[in-house]
Amino acid sequence: MRRKFWILLCITIAIFALAACGDKEASTDDDNVEEELPALDVQFDVPETADLNETIELKATVTYDDEMVADADEVTFEVWEQDHEDDSTMIESENNGDGTYTAKTSFDKDGIYEMFAHTTARDQHTMPMKTVIAGDASAEESSTENASDGHHH
Repeated sequence: MRRKFWILLCITIAIFALAACGDKEASTDDDNVEEELPALDVQFDVPETADLNETIELKATVTYDDEMVADADEVTFEVWEQDHEDDSTMIESENNGDGTYTAKTSFDKDGIYEMFAHTTARDQHTMPMKTVIAGDASAEESSTENASDGHHH
C-alpha cells in the first residue's frame, strides 16, 4: 500500500512539473515575438560587368523597418580584386538624402572584383557583397557568384 502511494505521488509531481514547463515555453515564445527588432536592409546595386576604365556607380539603398534611412552612420564601399582582399580600397559614399548612397569607381585591368557595402545604421551593421567582372575576365574564373546576402553583424 505504501509503495502505491509513493508511485501515485511521483506521477502527480511529474504531471505538475510538465504542465509548468509547458506554460513557461509558451510565454517565452510570445516574448521573443514581441522583442524581435526590425532588420537593417541594404539593396546593393552594381553592374555585373564593366569595361576597362569605365566609370561605374556603386549604389546602396538602405531601409530599416521598410522605411528609407537617409541618416546612416556609415556607408562605405570596399573594393578588391578577387583573392586579394588584403589590397582592398575603401570608397566613401555620397549620401543622396533619400536613403540611397552612391560612389563611383573604375577598373584599370582585367579581373573579377568583389566589394562590400559596409553599412551601419540604427545600431546595426551589415555588409552585402557583390562581384563585377571587368574587361576580358571570364565568369568561370570567379570563385563566388554575384552574392547579395553578404555578412550581418
